[in-house]
Amino acid sequence: MKRTAVVGAALMLVLALAACGGSTRQTGGQQLLQRQADMYQIDQIEKTWHKAASTQNVNLMMTLWAPDATFVVGANVLKGKAQIRKFFTSAGPFLPNDHWLSDTPAYKIRITVNGDKGTLYFECHYIDVETGKVVLVVGGDNDVRKIDGKWLFTKLVSSSPTLKP
Repeated sequence: MKRTAVVGAALMLVLALAACGGSTRQTGGQQLLQRQADMYQIDQIEKTWHKAASTQNVNLMMTLWAPDATFVVGANVLKGKAQIRKFFTSAGPFLPNDHWLSDTPAYKIRITVNGDKGTLYFECHYIDVETGKVVLVVGGDNDVRKIDGKWLFTKLVSSSPTLKP
């Protein structure tokens, strides 16, 4: 909650500074605020992912993907939103008889930003609602890009969770 409030305040400051300026040149402080705003927006990808998985909302999940994105799951390489959508319609969290909550430990989220490109690592801990047991844990190393003002997955490689915090 604290992280969201701090980054949200930084985002508001970025917007206020942008409204005041006539110059396109950013100061060091403006660059820092833009970076924080970008990191906040990238972090929202993870939150939306877990909301989509927990509510079995494939349409919401698909809002996170660039049109030409790649999704690597084991030996399968899915290209484009149509193939990725097909995967999710048959994936455990989205199956009608599976009622799982999806979450990630906040301390395991890693984000980098470099202009309009970045990376996002997070884990998915899927918990069966009826039993309260963890049924699946996976990690994802993701490339993200700001496209038309929105951060989206361009490449996701599903992986075993990492041990580093």
